Amino acid sequence: TDGLVPGDIGAVAKVDEIQFDAVLHDSHDEDHIRLAPLEFPTPMHSLAIEPKRRGDEQRISEALHKIVAEDPTFRVTHHAAETVISGLGDLHMRYILDKMASQYHVEVTTQPPRIPYRETITAKAEGHHRHKKQTGGAGQFGEVFLRVEPLRRGAGFEFVDQVKGGTIPTQYIPAVEKGVRQVLEAGPVAGFPVHDVRVIVYDGKHHPVDSKEVAFISAGKRAFMDAISKARPIILEPIVNLEVNAPESNMGDIAGDISSKRGQISGTDSMQAGTLSIKGQVPLSELNNYQARLKSVTAGQGSFSVELSHYEPVPPNVQKDLAAQHAKTAHAEEQ
Repeated sequence: TDGLVPGDIGAVAKVDEIQFDAVLHDSHDEDHIRLAPLEFPTPMHSLAIEPKRRGDEQRISEALHKIVAEDPTFRVTHHAAETVISGLGDLHMRYILDKMASQYHVEVTTQPPRIPYRETITAKAEGHHRHKKQTGGAGQFGEVFLRVEPLRRGAGFEFVDQVKGGTIPTQYIPAVEKGVRQVLEAGPVAGFPVHDVRVIVYDGKHHPVDSKEVAFISAGKRAFMDAISKARPIILEPIVNLEVNAPESNMGDIAGDISSKRGQISGTDSMQAGTLSIKGQVPLSELNNYQARLKSVTAGQGSFSVELSHYEPVPPNVQKDLAAQHAKTAHAEEQ
């Protein structure tokens, strides 16, 4: 036969650049043809992955790109210096990992994703540092005075130059900001990114011979760390909106579990016969392996979805533990 008619099933080999849900047709004039989009479950089971062998990063990236193109329920994200893959459940994740090993010949190690904590300050403070180094010939010198102020949640970061009289020459102000931004990437409390802070550089000193960019980078960094330590720093944790759909008979256990995880329930809605939807807010850190817990409670009949709501300060005991872990890690790296 020369063609296919409605009801026939055909196969075409070696079609380049074809994507999932594409419509194949015989005319370039009909590129506007699209199928109604399908609704797929949101991937909620996540794993952080790292290559087992050095040098496999590019091959892993290529494999993940191909799998994402094939599977609309599989997602790859990059944050907090790690790669996170997400799917519909433990079985789905095992299938993906097996496919990467057998079809693309790359293997990875997995672990729970890191919680994207943040650090910020709650008070105004001043910081100062003098960087001075003498090594035989020309030395290094730079001194920085600055103030820090908290910004509203979600405002990000502001750097303000209020230096007068050239106490820090204009060409070194970007170096001071560079040093400040190094602290933003890994805060001094527990190594998490610093957000919602205004830094005002207002004074300093320089040397006509020894002042160099590297000196003001170091002085800016240390002065900022000094100011943060005095500005009542806190750690913020992500709070997510949680919605759970499950049989009505399981709602008591589910509500109790949410409350035990520092969560707050905002309401329930009736769904299909015998099914309820419960909504609330929970710290993301408390939802580790939540899919397995929900599956156990509901005999596999429950489902859930989450979306980021806002950030809130962690309880004091949690901040103490996170700071201690960071100090222990930093000490181990110095050994």
